[in-house]
Amino acid sequence: MTDDVARTPPRLPTLAALWSRPALWAWLPGIVLVVGGLAVFFGVLDTVREKDDLSSLDQPVLEYLVAHRTPGWTGVLAAITFVSGPTVLPILVAVACGVWALVRRAWWRPALLAGAMVASTLISLSVKGLVGRERPPADTMFVPGAETTASFPSGHTIGTATLLLVATYLVCSRRPTAPRLVAWGLATLVGTTLVALSRLYLGYHFLTDVVAAVALAVGVVGLVTIVDRLHTGPPPA
Repeated sequence: MTDDVARTPPRLPTLAALWSRPALWAWLPGIVLVVGGLAVFFGVLDTVREKDDLSSLDQPVLEYLVAHRTPGWTGVLAAITFVSGPTVLPILVAVACGVWALVRRAWWRPALLAGAMVASTLISLSVKGLVGRERPPADTMFVPGAETTASFPSGHTIGTATLLLVATYLVCSRRPTAPRLVAWGLATLVGTTLVALSRLYLGYHFLTDVVAAVALAVGVVGLVTIVDRLHTGPPPA
């Protein structure tokens, strides 16, 4: 028999076979997070441009929080917004990633966390430049004129949410025990909420700014999930 003997061409895999592949199931959560995060983000962006739906709460929420400031809460939330800002947070992340790499003697997860933080910063600055939304009035800000960049989305919020979401994934994906998932999940929820609240309470952002920031952070952690699974490979079938 010769090599040119007619052979039956291989059949394409069925849809059911594709959905049963370990690789697809391994990457599907990341894809869902990216798509879901972007869907929410563009939905919020649409309300900001149309000035309806969720954006109709921007001014009432801002006015309520400004009217109910107290010295105690102002001090606490000002400290939180300082730590989560562009001066302190990058230093904390760099130190944490360095210590993580040295202690664990592994570079992949610390590098992935650092890369996610850089990506979230670039995304935030790019969207701010493209949308160009003005900040709340200066007289509502805790320190008038302290913020000079555009308002949409909140850089503090996307940075904190990305840090906590990605750290939660990287820590819990290797050893997904119930106590660990609950502890990191609560820390992520509380930490992100406090930073978002601080930005609203101090008058530097609108509600839609922080919601959009969290949505983008969800998209970033989805990308991290996909990249990590591509690096480590899908679980065995």
